[in-house]
Amino acid sequence: MFFRKKLSIFKVFIEKNKKICYHRFNDKITQSVGDSMAEFKDRLNEALKIREMSAAELARLSKVNEGAISQYKKGAYKATQENLDKLSKTLNVSIPWLMGADVPMQRKKDINNLGSAAKIPVLGYVRAGIPMDAVEYIIDYEEIGEEMARHGEYFGLLIKGNSMEPKISEGDVVIVRKQPDVESGEIAIILVNGDEATIKKVQKFDGGINLIPTNPIYEVLTFTNEQIESLPVQILGKVIELRAKF
Repeated sequence: MFFRKKLSIFKVFIEKNKKICYHRFNDKITQSVGDSMAEFKDRLNEALKIREMSAAELARLSKVNEGAISQYKKGAYKATQENLDKLSKTLNVSIPWLMGADVPMQRKKDINNLGSAAKIPVLGYVRAGIPMDAVEYIIDYEEIGEEMARHGEYFGLLIKGNSMEPKISEGDVVIVRKQPDVESGEIAIILVNGDEATIKKVQKFDGGINLIPTNPIYEVLTFTNEQIESLPVQILGKVIELRAKF
């Protein structure tokens, strides 16, 4: 009788410990999966920051749904192989790196093509009605990477004035990707009322936009939605890169 009682107690002990081990094992599995997804999330956010690209821009250029990208950024789930390929090409990063592997960030084929470049025109100024490829308004040429050139149309613009000092000064050249809109907080080239284009930080609000200089001696330009349509106020592109002159 005593032996049976001890055997029964022993069985209960085994069952309890089996449950504990099972739960601990599953906790480790869940944690491991979560860490993998967080790694992908972190790498995606890092790549977007390095490329100075918003989720909306990534969606437009990669043809991956913006809602899906938003979920990837949060770590809700991982991308399909097809979407991984699209994201890696657009961000110019390798798939293993994007998935969290300890490998070089840049895609192999782009490392082999570092010597390749595309020339883009640098314009002295931009005005309404003047084609950007008109030879008489091209003052120079700048080179951009081949991979960069594949993902948009670019031009350079010679900076006049000091409204964006101290970072951007007169005589500098900015590299601009042509696009009709930018995210709030990004620097853009804007054409107002058909006059010569200006460079400003764009701040959007419900009723319109502010064009903000970084030099405090200049005033912020504010335009309502009605003025944006009537003047018009037209965004020509996003400033991607600064090439300062010394």
